[in-house]
This record gives sequence, structure tokens and C-alpha cells, in this order.
Amino acid sequence: MLKAKDVMTADVVTITEDTEISVAAKLLFDRGFNGVPVLNAAGALTGILCQADLVAQQKKLSLPSVFSLLDGFIPLGSMKDLDREVEKMSALTATHAMTRNPATVAPETGIDEVASLMTDKGYHSVPVVDAGKVVGIIGMRDILGTLLEKK
Repeated sequence: MLKAKDVMTADVVTITEDTEISVAAKLLFDRGFNGVPVLNAAGALTGILCQADLVAQQKKLSLPSVFSLLDGFIPLGSMKDLDREVEKMSALTATHAMTRNPATVAPETGIDEVASLMTDKGYHSVPVVDAGKVVGIIGMRDILGTLLEKK
């Protein structure tokens, strides 16, 4: 059975938390990446910046519904979600737009588990981490490629 290490891209392109959004967007667009791992100053994985995170900057703000009670307004939705949405929409650097604490897999993780994670959670890119370091990344295209090798 194939493992993550067999299909991952080992030459991983990463960005830092302070990478400007315009630079990150150009990287994703020019290189055709769905996402890139985001590392802090110590080189530890802190997030992943995906096309969806950047496209979110162009969307319409969805305000939570409220109801009035005793001259006060009570939100029906989560204000935390609204705060995060505003943060992503106004992001200037990767740290504000990225998805924090991304799901990761180990090099020995089976491709079936990676595929399940991607389809169940809607992920397009999953970092491969070994001993706390990013050693690869798997995209949907990598999984798709395994189907082409079967005869």
C-alpha cells in the first residue's frame, strides 16, 4: 500500500507568517499551488494558506442575525466567527489569512487515510510532518496521480 512519503512533494515551498498577502497570492497563482505551509520564525508549522483563504478576501461579509430584547441586540450567530471572517478579509500578511493548526499526516500514513482526510474535511493540500518538521506536502493532484499509475 502506498504511503504519504511515496506520493508527497518533498521539495516543499513554504512561506513565513509575515509574508505579505500579495506575495503569497502571486506564489499560489504562478506556481499553481492549492496551498502552502506557513512557518513561524523558528521554522515550526503554524498554518496553511490556501487559495480559499485568499479568495475569502473578496467575498461579501455575512453579518449574523440578531434579535432585540429589552433595547439590546443579541447575535444569533457566533461573534467569534464574524471576527475571524473580518480578520481574513482584511489580512495583510499570511498569519491573518491562514488556516491555523492545519491537519497534518506523517510520512508513514497510508494514502487511503490521506484521501479520506481530504474528502471528508474538504482539504486540497495536507502537510506531511516528521519530528515537528514539514518534510512534504500532498495535494489532490498527487492522490489523483496514483490512479494513473494503476494498470
